Amino acid sequence: MAETTDNTRRLPGRVLSSFSATTLSHRDRLFISACVVLITALAWAYLLHLDHEMSAGMEHDKMMAAMGMTMQMRWTAADVSFTFAMWTVMMVGMMVPSAAPVLLLFAAALAGRGEREGVRLATLIFGLGYLSVWSGFSFAASMAQWGLHLAAMLSMTQATSSPHLAGAILIAAGGYQLTSWKSRCLTHCRSPLGFLMTNWRDGKLGAFQMGLRHGAFCLACCWALMCMLFVVGVMNLVWVAALTVFVLLEKIGPHGAIVSRVGGAAMIVLGILTIA
Repeated sequence: MAETTDNTRRLPGRVLSSFSATTLSHRDRLFISACVVLITALAWAYLLHLDHEMSAGMEHDKMMAAMGMTMQMRWTAADVSFTFAMWTVMMVGMMVPSAAPVLLLFAAALAGRGEREGVRLATLIFGLGYLSVWSGFSFAASMAQWGLHLAAMLSMTQATSSPHLAGAILIAAGGYQLTSWKSRCLTHCRSPLGFLMTNWRDGKLGAFQMGLRHGAFCLACCWALMCMLFVVGVMNLVWVAALTVFVLLEKIGPHGAIVSRVGGAAMIVLGILTIA
């Protein structure tokens, strides 16, 4: 375990026993659960609206192409900002549900320490730190999408048009699923209690820092899966939903490690077939 410092403390055993006995009030538990559901629902509502708008725009692009007009237009700053916002909302919709267990554990730990008055605010700050990490990933993903657009390697569905690149992404993502690094990060995500025990930080800033650190583990666990969206289509909501379910099965399902490895093997096979 990490050494105890002035800012980082192990969560005392008495606190562990107390919050394992469900010290979190029913109101706080309901509030946090409702926030998770509401944020996820709003994100998916936006994605569904965006999918409808993009479907209408795609029909227009097909008509333009039929008339011999190019679809390869240079992106503006507004296009980049829109893409970043789209990725951010998509990551919120995909990753917030899997963060619910650690949010409830964190809130229960605060209640067990006698900090009942600030439980909701501190938990929201923890969640903000968690989502900040995925916002950083969203920026990197939007830059990658921009680069593929400039290289004329994106289809109208925002999937890579190169079967070799698609296959390489699938093989890389599947291979990462089988690495020890993925296994360690998945173990962390499946057992957030150990994280709380060894990385506790006091105060609102501490809550944000803990959210950042947990988000970093989560990103290291799932980044390769998110890159698969460049293969199936960035706004293919069927696949977005499928990957969301896969992440949930990995993190909170009874056989998450097996699901992860079987999925990785399937990705490698699919990648080889795509290239072939």
